[in-house]
Amino acid sequence: MTKLLLSAVIAIGVLVTSSFDFKKSPDTPAKKYTTEYVIVLIIDGPRFTETFGDTTYKYIPHLGNELKREGVLLSNFRNNGPTFTISGHTAIITGRYQRISNSGKKLPKYPSMFQYYLKEKNVPKSDAWVISSKGKLEVLGNTNYKKWWNVYKPCTYCGPNGNSSDYAGDQETFDKVKEVLSTDKPPHLMLVNLLAADAYAHSKEWEKYLSSIQKCDDYAFQLWNFIQSNNKLKNKTTLLITNDHGRHLDGHKDGYISHGDGCEGCRHISLLAMGPDFKKNVEYKTASEQLDISKTISEMLHFQMPTGKGRVLTELFQ
Repeated sequence: MTKLLLSAVIAIGVLVTSSFDFKKSPDTPAKKYTTEYVIVLIIDGPRFTETFGDTTYKYIPHLGNELKREGVLLSNFRNNGPTFTISGHTAIITGRYQRISNSGKKLPKYPSMFQYYLKEKNVPKSDAWVISSKGKLEVLGNTNYKKWWNVYKPCTYCGPNGNSSDYAGDQETFDKVKEVLSTDKPPHLMLVNLLAADAYAHSKEWEKYLSSIQKCDDYAFQLWNFIQSNNKLKNKTTLLITNDHGRHLDGHKDGYISHGDGCEGCRHISLLAMGPDFKKNVEYKTASEQLDISKTISEMLHFQMPTGKGRVLTELFQ
C-alpha cells in the first residue's frame, strides 16, 4: 500500500512539474573571431632539440625569429599518445589518441575535424583539404566510426599524383598547397604534412635530417608570406605549425634515427600559432597537447566536435 501511495505521489509530481513552462536560458552567444581560414602545417618528426629546444634557432631561423614574433609559441607542447606518424596526425585531427597501424591500412576510429566541419557548415568537400607528402596519410580523410564512414570526406592529395601511393617530395607538396590556396575559393580548413626530416632521420642521414629541418623552416616562412600576399587570406588566416612526434634523444635506443615510445624526445614537440586573433611575440610553457588543436579550431570556425577531447587553447588569444 505504501509503495502504491508513493508511486501515485511521484506520478502526480511529474504531471504537475511537466505542466509548468520552464524557459530555457539563452545560449551564450558565439564569440566572433577574425579568422576565417585555418591551416595546420605539420613538420614531420624533428626533435625539439633541433627546433625550439635550441635557443640559437640554428636550424629554424625563420620559425625562431620572424615567425615567432608574429604569434604565440607553446614550447611545452606534447604528444601524449602513441608517437608514430599516423597516430600523431590522427590525434591532431580527431582530438583523440589512438594506437593505429602506421602503414596506412587502417582508418581512424573517430570522425575528424574535416568531417564535422563539412557536415555542420554544409559546404562542398573542396572547402577542406589534406595535402601530404606521405601517401599513407590518405587515411586522414575518412573514419570507420559508424555513420561517418565514407561521408563528409575532405579533398585529399597524398603522395605522388595524389593517389595515396608512396611518398612525394616536399617541394611537390608545397606547390600543391599554393595551387589550392590560389583558387577563387580557397579552403577554410587545411592540413599539410612535410616528410623530409622524418624520412632522412630514418635513413640515418644526420646532415640531410638537419638540412631538411632548415628547408621546412623555409617552407613555413614562404607559406606565411604567401598568406599575407593573398587578398582572400591576408589578415583572415590562422596558421598552426606543429609536429606529429619527436625522436629519441641521444643515448636512448638508436637516438635520432627512430621514435615511437614514451620517452621525452618522442613526446616533446612544439606549437607555433599565428593569426589575427592571437597574441604576438609571446611564449608559454604551460602544458598543452595535440588534442587541443582540433578543439581550438572548432571554437574559431564555430563547429562542434562531440567525440573530440582536449581544451581550447585560450592562452593564444588576444
